Amino acid sequence: MFQNHEYTVLGGLNRARIGHTIGVVSALISSAVVAGVLGLVNVAKWAGLGEDVPPLILWPIGAGTIYGVLYWLFDRHIWKWSRLAGLLRVPNLAGKWRCVGASINADGASHGEWRGEITIAQSWDRIRVRMTTPQSASNSISASLAYDETAGFRLMYNYRNEPKINEPELRSHSGFAELTFNPTLKTAEGEYFNGHGRYTFGTMRWKREG
Repeated sequence: MFQNHEYTVLGGLNRARIGHTIGVVSALISSAVVAGVLGLVNVAKWAGLGEDVPPLILWPIGAGTIYGVLYWLFDRHIWKWSRLAGLLRVPNLAGKWRCVGASINADGASHGEWRGEITIAQSWDRIRVRMTTPQSASNSISASLAYDETAGFRLMYNYRNEPKINEPELRSHSGFAELTFNPTLKTAEGEYFNGHGRYTFGTMRWKREG
């Protein structure tokens, strides 16, 4: 069963800084929340409506909860904001893509055209690239994103391809693909190489749906 996996980022903002920044923000918010709650408790006690609440209980609960919520929001939503794109340098590739590929023989001659559909699931921490064709399906098992100020964003990933049960002539195999995206992240072009079961290679053109 294939699952979303971690991916590396080359040329982008150091990911450790994100966790550190969220930790600092969480501590500040937690301090403000705890101070506010303690203030309300003191008011209740002054009015004779509350009992003693140990202040130390509020600190770990507040900081841990707030960090978890903030990191979840960042991982699933905040990193995608267009205003952060220039700073983070991590493109949002999630969604559906149409692929037109061309197989190439060892002598450089075209071996034929094929078509497929790509689905990319992506968060700040994880990604998976799944391609389906009439004959088979492949899923990425490792990936990296690179930012090049002269060429744009590049996606590089290794994948595992499994042919459909009604394709006895095809064999399960591993491969590698590298795509370069245009600045609008609407199209991409690249190459793929298969091995360990099917020694072929070729080119691909992707176009985002919608």
